[in-house]
Amino acid sequence: MPATTLDLREMPPPERHSKIHDSFEALSSGETLRIINDHEPKPLFYEMQAEADRFDAANYRCEQEGPQKYVADLPKQ
Repeated sequence: MPATTLDLREMPPPERHSKIHDSFEALSSGETLRIINDHEPKPLFYEMQAEADRFDAANYRCEQEGPQKYVADLPKQ
């Protein structure tokens, strides 16, 4: 179960990544941030991999649940 869920679909795109990073940093070790997005967040995966030291890329998951609904789990080591 994710510790925090962010539905980004109604959020302006320029605000999304800073909100994601802030929410991820607030997690404790072993917790997961779940995001709901209107497009596949593959660029975010690479950004997290490069910039977030405790991002657990091996356990990242993303599923498409509708035409404009992608649910991604970003776990923290």
